[in-house]
Amino acid sequence: MLARSVVSGFGGKARFVSENYGDSALAKRYGVTRYPAIFVGDILFATPNDFGFFGKGEEGAGGRYSPWVKDADSQERFRKDLTHMVDLLLAGNTDAARAQAAPSKAEGAATLPAVVITDLDGKPVAREDLAGKVVLVEMWATWCPPCRGTLGWLGDLKKKYGDRLAVVALAVQSDDAQVKKLVGELNLPLTWAVGTPEIVRAFGDVSAVPTLLVFDRQGRAAASYFGAPPTLHTEAETRLATLLK
Repeated sequence: MLARSVVSGFGGKARFVSENYGDSALAKRYGVTRYPAIFVGDILFATPNDFGFFGKGEEGAGGRYSPWVKDADSQERFRKDLTHMVDLLLAGNTDAARAQAAPSKAEGAATLPAVVITDLDGKPVAREDLAGKVVLVEMWATWCPPCRGTLGWLGDLKKKYGDRLAVVALAVQSDDAQVKKLVGELNLPLTWAVGTPEIVRAFGDVSAVPTLLVFDRQGRAAASYFGAPPTLHTEAETRLATLLK
């Protein structure tokens, strides 16, 4: 495996660990539901989308390292990026490492998609209804423990910024009844909806939950955050404050 060969080049300063699907504490922490996924330390370095894998064994273009199979250039690019990532962490440059690990913005929608979302009360929410507001779109799941903390934090942001901010919480891969039950328990001032596969795909490939997508007042993609790393709140709130000035 290419990742193993990269790690072996560090002469014992780094080690390679292979984890079975469903047994990874890091994958659970970040809400990663598909493989392959690669972590360096506690940083999510690459998801299936980076390799061009979009589920059900399908491979395509669009990821940072796709086409992956039998493409020497893609594999060499991965080798260089992974080597640089390990170098950064060994040097203590954690912030720089996290910046490199962040998935490319090109993976998500460049603008707020022109899709109509039906909230849990049956009310349609279109892009036009969100015009002029900073929009946060949160992909979450009922089975994802970190999602609950993230949703509570988003509820606090909505209370703080009021009508200047719209927060749309899309439940993915979750039973409808469980979604409604949890939404009732949380009682947060968010726009709640079930994310159908068609709607979720309009926002880009989602390899992890929670996934937070940020759009500015003009509907342009402004930031994206994957999983629930320790820096999430600080980084997102700093970006949000800038957009709401």
